[in-house]
Amino acid sequence: MSALGDGFDAVICDLDGVVYTGPVAVDHAVDSLNALTVPVVYATNNASRTTGEVGERLRSFGIVTSDDVVLTSSLAAARELASTVSRGAPVLAIGGEGVAASLRSVGLQPRRPGDEGEVVAVLQGYGPGVTAADLGAAAVAVRSGARWVATNDDLTLPTEEGPVPGNGALVAAVRLAVDVEPEVIGKPHPPMYRLAAQAAGARAARTVAVGDRLETDIAGALAAGMAAVLVLTGVHGPADAAAAPPERRPTHVLTDLRGLCEPYPQQVMEGDWFVRGAARARCGEALEVEGHGVDATRAALDALWDAVDARRITSGRARALLVNR
Repeated sequence: MSALGDGFDAVICDLDGVVYTGPVAVDHAVDSLNALTVPVVYATNNASRTTGEVGERLRSFGIVTSDDVVLTSSLAAARELASTVSRGAPVLAIGGEGVAASLRSVGLQPRRPGDEGEVVAVLQGYGPGVTAADLGAAAVAVRSGARWVATNDDLTLPTEEGPVPGNGALVAAVRLAVDVEPEVIGKPHPPMYRLAAQAAGARAARTVAVGDRLETDIAGALAAGMAAVLVLTGVHGPADAAAAPPERRPTHVLTDLRGLCEPYPQQVMEGDWFVRGAARARCGEALEVEGHGVDATRAALDALWDAVDARRITSGRARALLVNR
């Protein structure tokens, strides 16, 4: 049986919680990514950093990669804009340096709040130095007819001190002052994944996306027609997956990125037992699991999702059963 990663033409890999956590690489991530034989695109909703900064950080951990396979939500949004407006068009850049740098990289002219002249669009991304005046300038431009594109709509941003308001909160502040909905490019919206697949030269149906968050990484991959891998090194764990609606359920579940370089057991039915490798599970009034390790988790999720879809149990009950198994 071939390795999971070899079954696809490209891998789209999230960063925080998958490749690194803060200043530290996630265990086994570097060796596993370097061992893959298919192209890897690193895609992040972080809009404040440039692709060069992200690429340099990846290389500092020992990952063999180049800046041209790094896709930030600001670069994805800038590319989307560049496909519909004339080269050199002025765009109001709201956010960190990554937003302005992305616009320049695709041949558009970034304008800062306070610069003179009209703009054809507003590109809004996160930046720690974004001010109320910046948000006001964005609202004025949008009300004047500028196209409004947001890099992402994550309401919070994880920090070592806990979550803080993210770009979604800043976008919501502008939305309160205008009568227009923004075009959102980043995860979980499909444009981010479509552009990532293009960067790898692969079709969506032949691409697998890896992440640690169900509502962004997994939901976005599935919406784009890709296989979705939940890696259990970040935000969401098996209990979260058990309670997830169908549009957020991962296609594959891995303990860590080593799973990309290992065979992945197919689902097999033995009567009412869901079998994955050497483990099996079934769900009646209770969850029964035989076996150990990640295969037992995979089989348990199969059984729980089947029970939820058949309305034998609720998603909350599925979570509780997995936690208490």
